[in-house]
Amino acid sequence: MLTVVERFVSINGEGAHAGEPAAFIRFKGCNLSCSYCDTKWANKNDALSSECTADSLVRWAADQPVSNITLTGGEPLLQDDIEELIEKLLGLGLRVEIETNGSLPLDRYIKPDARPAFTMDYKLPYSGMESAMRRDNFKLLNEHDTVKFVAGSVRDLDRAREIISDYRLNDRCHVFISPVFGKLPPAEIVEYMLDHEMKDVRLQLQLHKFIWHPAKRGV
Repeated sequence: MLTVVERFVSINGEGAHAGEPAAFIRFKGCNLSCSYCDTKWANKNDALSSECTADSLVRWAADQPVSNITLTGGEPLLQDDIEELIEKLLGLGLRVEIETNGSLPLDRYIKPDARPAFTMDYKLPYSGMESAMRRDNFKLLNEHDTVKFVAGSVRDLDRAREIISDYRLNDRCHVFISPVFGKLPPAEIVEYMLDHEMKDVRLQLQLHKFIWHPAKRGV
């Protein structure tokens, strides 16, 4: 079974397919507690949720008028039956994206014949969770995947630049830097990127927070 707090159709607000229509399944629970988390409501023990089978979620996804599906949370890879769900969604021919927090191993989800795309966070110092990051995941990423850095300070930008360089992330995957919403001005990130010649790194804003109210759910 999988514990779901919401499912909806909207656009991808971030990641390599930002702006594209997608179906979302948000799962309950997370093993981290980031300082800026905007889905803490989904991680609480008393969050309203439904127990769903992989087959029921696959049927729901098949009925939606989109070809992208995003599994998010919380942390979707904590779900017991998530591997079964991923395999069945891929079997439908859907483009499956996993939004994951960077603390869990990815190797079990990468199969020779099919794999999802990963949008994997690397938690920077402002998050308070950098010690939980699994940097060994970097070697598993490819051109379909994304590493996302959410920065709340110049110190965070320095750390992101160090990680990008040390692990040659630009040679492996997409690399995005996003500001903690309302904390670090995007213009400051742009200036930093230009000053440090951060080639092939993209600034990304969370589209859904500009289209709708930042706290609105189901978008």
